[in-house]
Amino acid sequence: MNRTAAITAAALALAAMLTACSSSDSKPAAKAPAYKITHQDESGNQRTVTVEVTSAKQIRAVFDDVAAKLTDPAGYFVEINCSTGGTAKVDNRLANGRKAVGNIGAASTGLGDGKTDYQAQQGHSCPA
Repeated sequence: MNRTAAITAAALALAAMLTACSSSDSKPAAKAPAYKITHQDESGNQRTVTVEVTSAKQIRAVFDDVAAKLTDPAGYFVEINCSTGGTAKVDNRLANGRKAVGNIGAASTGLGDGKTDYQAQQGHSCPA
């Protein structure tokens, strides 16, 4: 077998392995319910993004949607609050999340580049 044929065979084998590992029956990401970004830092190595929602349902989808849109190199700290039930001094916090973009984001958050971390606040909900 000549060198070109060997490289072609290896490339085809790699493509077959990657195709076999991908799942065609994986569930699509949940569609995020309506939310409003009430604060977003535009500069700095550590940036805060504050989001308000009207329901505690599907807040992970909200975090995933917000995080997907954060692309500038930085460490992002996402706060998801209920739009009701808080006070002027204390938010009605439903969840916190982090995202690292680039080396500076990794250093700022302690996460690997491109990684996220999400934690819902157990027992918290939006008042009716």
